[in-house]
Amino acid sequence: MNRGVVAAGDPVTAQAGATLLRAGANAVDACIAAAMTSFVAEPLLASAGGAGVAICGSANDGYEVHDFFTIAPGKGLTTRPDLDFHPITIDFGPASQEFQVGRGAAAVPTILFGLLELHRRRGKADLSDVLAPAIAAARDGVVFTPSIRFVVKMLRPIVSVSPQVEALLSANGMVGGATDGTAARDGAPVANRALAAFLEQLSRDGESLLRGAFTDAVVNQFGPSQGGLLTRDDLETFRPTVRRPLSVPFGDFTLLTNPPPSSGGALVGIGLRAAVAGQLGRHPFLSPEHVVELAQVLKTVSVARRTEIDERVAKAVAGNAANSGNSGVFSDVFGDVFSDDDIRRWRATADGEGEERNLGGTTHISVLDADGQAAAMTLTNGEGCGHALDGMGVHINNFLGEEDINPGGFHKLSAGARMPTMMAPSIVLKNGRPALVAGSG
Repeated sequence: MNRGVVAAGDPVTAQAGATLLRAGANAVDACIAAAMTSFVAEPLLASAGGAGVAICGSANDGYEVHDFFTIAPGKGLTTRPDLDFHPITIDFGPASQEFQVGRGAAAVPTILFGLLELHRRRGKADLSDVLAPAIAAARDGVVFTPSIRFVVKMLRPIVSVSPQVEALLSANGMVGGATDGTAARDGAPVANRALAAFLEQLSRDGESLLRGAFTDAVVNQFGPSQGGLLTRDDLETFRPTVRRPLSVPFGDFTLLTNPPPSSGGALVGIGLRAAVAGQLGRHPFLSPEHVVELAQVLKTVSVARRTEIDERVAKAVAGNAANSGNSGVFSDVFGDVFSDDDIRRWRATADGEGEERNLGGTTHISVLDADGQAAAMTLTNGEGCGHALDGMGVHINNFLGEEDINPGGFHKLSAGARMPTMMAPSIVLKNGRPALVAGSG
């Protein structure tokens, strides 16, 4: 009997979701199970110390976006401490890129709060059953795929910042072990038994654990006394935000995606409008003409992103139901903020546009179940700050150290401000029902 389908960045991650579907759970349960398992199978791309965005729903129950992306820390601080914040250079092959790491690079770790709230609102199975695949993977270990071994090897300068993180990514949890993936090539599983114990406790205690021992550990180890900015107020006041998705009409389909204040969904809409303007579908799929036109569409989106998108989206948020926390439908936002003249102008200036693309620290999960419910989730840990919570096996993010989400400079956002993200997990509808669940790491 067909019970649905799961797509993810790793076979172990996908199998965790499939296990839930086979047991009769719904798409949201499967997506959460896969996300929790990705912390083990896809380290440095996802972590219980990171953040994410999800979209889920069905034709019967409607669709909603769950935004549990990170916020800037420091609530209640009157003076900034001396920060543990320093650069690490990563060699990507053709080019190198500098990231900032250390405890002062950590923004508020929000993903666990978001996953529990998503389960409470939309889940069906018991939390213990949802967490069971992740607990087993963390306890027994996972053999890293070649792609994950490549990421671990490439980010070795961050992995080796502390012995705790190095142990999390070494065969058998041994400090100084094969963080280059050598042991994994021999079939040695990489376990995270501290994370397994933490998730077992989470399955029993739920949010009380997050608001209690987890918050205590984060504040004690990543607070001002340790060179970080995280405060108790940061974690105690954080709540995921539920929004109406952007609705992007496109021929016979409607794409639902991440609304403002994220600019990712808006850029998807701009790309679709540019594809219509350029008549992308007039050429055979992946023919030379089709590829050239597709490149032109992507260049158009790049121009929009580099020039005006953030300011336009900010104005859309301010003028469109900001007091209720909802974004309204995308067609209204697009009509008020973006015009066909904008598309033509961006397209006309796209020739010669290009930008370097380095490997990003994100992964994605998509799920469809047999009852027509869909769920998509994009999650990230940045590259990680190089430090983990003692006794919990949780590598904390370095969001404050990524230039891409700190366009105004490092540590410039006010405490509690939502950090920007380009994440755009999406559901495509046909006749009101999910036809495709998509997203990108």
